[in-house]
Amino acid sequence: MASALEELQKDLEEVKVLLEKATRKRVRDALTAEKSKIETEIKNKMHQKSQRKVELLNSEKPAAVVAPITTGYTVKISNYGWDQSDKFVKIYITLTGVHQVPTENVQVHFTERSFDLLVKNLNGKSYSMIVNNLLKPISVEGSSKKVKTDTVLILCRKKAENTRWDYLTQVEKECKEKEKPSCDAETDPSEGLMNVLKKIYEDGDDDMKRTINKAWVESRKKQAKGDTEF
Repeated sequence: MASALEELQKDLEEVKVLLEKATRKRVRDALTAEKSKIETEIKNKMHQKSQRKVELLNSEKPAAVVAPITTGYTVKISNYGWDQSDKFVKIYITLTGVHQVPTENVQVHFTERSFDLLVKNLNGKSYSMIVNNLLKPISVEGSSKKVKTDTVLILCRKKAENTRWDYLTQVEKECKEKEKPSCDAETDPSEGLMNVLKKIYEDGDDDMKRTINKAWVESRKKQAKGDTEF
């Protein structure tokens, strides 16, 4: 069975033959109009056929494989180093390959007493570091960051220049001060020693406890003997 397109082409050929033979104007005009109509239909059919071919080819192509965007998870940064100059407190964070990520992937937000660092999409992971309660106020406008080979350098501009920071944060300061032994002049010096011995005794093993007990007994005997002789 002939296709619709083939039928239209046969109709066109017949109209052309009739048009060549026609001598009456009215007949020729009618045949010319019909010829134009058939030609338009043929063009539309051919266009539709071409579109179907393209669609068929596209459907046969394998679907493009879209690589998933790997955001990974966020790693908390706990290892860093810091030092200072008269104007800046400098924090050094080592991150392998950080100099290769886009500049906008390394973000630092400052406040007067804190900063937080976020490094996005470094080897499929993000890295975060938040430091609150800085020991002293910093200048937000004067603070900045620099990315070097495998390192992020955070520069906190001191509000009070030429002042020394003994600690990076207030929390560190409080923790260190708690560890210091009390130097109260009114405290009995022997009380501090007793506290130390007590802690050693509580934390020690059985041998340590026996040693301390023995030393304690001998010390008491000597004290008693000394008191008697006196």
